Amino acid sequence: MAYLNSTVSFEKMLMKFISEEDPMQSMLKWLCERLMEAEVESKLCAEKSERNKERQGYRSGYRVRRFDTRMGTMYLMVPKIRNGGYIPFFVEAKKRSEAALMNVIQEAYVTGVSTRKIDKLTKTLGIESISHSQVSAITRDLNEQVEAFRSRKLEATYPVLWVDALYERIRDNQRVENMAVLVVTGINLEGKRDILAVEPMYEESAATYTKVLDQLKERGLEKVWLVVSDAHKGLVKAAREAFLGCSWQRCKVHFMRNILAHVSGKNKKSFAEKLKQIWLQPDYESAQKYANTFMNDHEVQYPQAISLLEEGLEESLQFFSFQEIDARKISSTNLLERLNREIRRRTRVVGIFPSMDSYVRLVTSYLIEYSEDWSSGRSYINPKIITELQLQLAKTA
Repeated sequence: MAYLNSTVSFEKMLMKFISEEDPMQSMLKWLCERLMEAEVESKLCAEKSERNKERQGYRSGYRVRRFDTRMGTMYLMVPKIRNGGYIPFFVEAKKRSEAALMNVIQEAYVTGVSTRKIDKLTKTLGIESISHSQVSAITRDLNEQVEAFRSRKLEATYPVLWVDALYERIRDNQRVENMAVLVVTGINLEGKRDILAVEPMYEESAATYTKVLDQLKERGLEKVWLVVSDAHKGLVKAAREAFLGCSWQRCKVHFMRNILAHVSGKNKKSFAEKLKQIWLQPDYESAQKYANTFMNDHEVQYPQAISLLEEGLEESLQFFSFQEIDARKISSTNLLERLNREIRRRTRVVGIFPSMDSYVRLVTSYLIEYSEDWSSGRSYINPKIITELQLQLAKTA
């Protein structure tokens, strides 16, 4: 009897699909949604609204995600999971950035600023002719996703922020200029990384940095413990004013490069080996002691380098105030440097971007994928350490 009932139900479902405008696509969409529900139930160890001791998390509604297939484009209702994120196993996570790259190429064609390099690339991608309507359709879809990501609500506390800028050649009013996009990455109280801001910068000034940080606060950010960046005065001033009580860590890698610029080539390697030992010491006191000895030993030979080291030493040692956290993760902007290298692998094929909007669109689309991967991956910093530090800071406040 059960077999007969299941057969009848299946036949009813088939008849329902047959009545649809595109039966095969409707059937595929139904199957994808059932697969997602099964995958989420398996991940959470519980069915929807079910209460049991084995449950590993909770749902948080749905989000619409475009899914392009050989049967056509479908819009799936993808389940959202609190504190962990979810990407269906059958969705190509990298499709968004590919669409953004295609959009840049198409826009370059339409605006008449394509290069020989772009022409070769488009031929390998099978693009022969591009219309304004095609560009508009792809741009509209990407703009919605990019804008939603850049303006989304943030958590109240991000213990650490890393701030750095990407520079590219971008066409502006028929002139090609080096322009920047500021990228802000942070970790939340669960120790997971996230991309908080992708903002164009037409000039590097305290006013520009203040505007970006104020936008983060408008989106919900209230508390930051440590900001890691290079020593741009405008950025440092803006960070200290935006987040009262937070510390600023001068990136030790950028700092070393600045110091080594005043050391002769033949001695640069040996000088650098001794210099980096300052930041490899076990604690703040040891680092100060070693640095003082090092400065006394080299002050006569390299006065400019030592003067620079003495001036910025204290700000480059702020990571010692958070000794529970791996120093390699918060003493420099290496996290962003690695991210920037990956982005440049994508942007390099474009050459000159036709506009700032196209550049922001491509970079943000690529960073959205990183953000999704990070949200569903392992914590960058152990959340237990974050909790312990939070309690310590609360006591001293």
